[in-house]
Amino acid sequence: MNASDRTPADLLRSALAADPARPLVTFYDDATGERVELSVATFANWVAKTANLLQGELSAEPGDRLALLLPAHWQTAVWLLACSSVGVTAEVGGDPADADLVVAGPDTLEAGLACPGERIALSLAPLGRRFPTVPAGYADYAVEVPSQGDRFAPFAPVDPGAPALVVDGTERSGARLVEQARADAGALGLTPGARLLSGLGYGDWRGLSTGLYAPLAAGGSVVLCRNVDQLSSESLAKRVESERVTVTEV
Repeated sequence: MNASDRTPADLLRSALAADPARPLVTFYDDATGERVELSVATFANWVAKTANLLQGELSAEPGDRLALLLPAHWQTAVWLLACSSVGVTAEVGGDPADADLVVAGPDTLEAGLACPGERIALSLAPLGRRFPTVPAGYADYAVEVPSQGDRFAPFAPVDPGAPALVVDGTERSGARLVEQARADAGALGLTPGARLLSGLGYGDWRGLSTGLYAPLAAGGSVVLCRNVDQLSSESLAKRVESERVTVTEV
């Protein structure tokens, strides 16, 4: 990847320039049987649309804080990169009452109502389906995002030294995040083209780095498995083989 990359959004732009067609995120939910594979180009398109939603419809600005109340999921990864693109600080599991915006899933809708600002709900259903009825107090992501632009340009430059991520009570700037992701990629033995299977949650830095940032920094890809504990060891071994996994973290 480009040595000058200083934010997660920079890493994604470099991945897109290098090989837009290669897989970037392959998502499994072993409770529902869902499998979704996103190439770099497809993932980047989702990020651009979500960043446009953030910046345009939701009027988010650099320095705003977004409480991200979602599990490990491909759409969570999209939101993390969209926040980085706009300059919004993503607070994973953050307190909605202290946030400017909140993004919640089906299990965190009630908690998210404490946010005084804009609220977005994700059904996390297969194929990104809408809620049958939009949750009270929220806008439905699946309704709002399709009409957004496929290309994104921030209204203001994103400062790599500004807060980009808060998880487990630790705040990281974009530059610090990229630095740590690169170090983690090295420790995991990730090289360009590596394919990492992660069954870890997104509730701490290790899970976020393993399940998104380190593979992105290395020029690799991630097989992100939610509810992997419901998979037998034999089935997991078959997945490792079929997905051509080179590193496994569960």
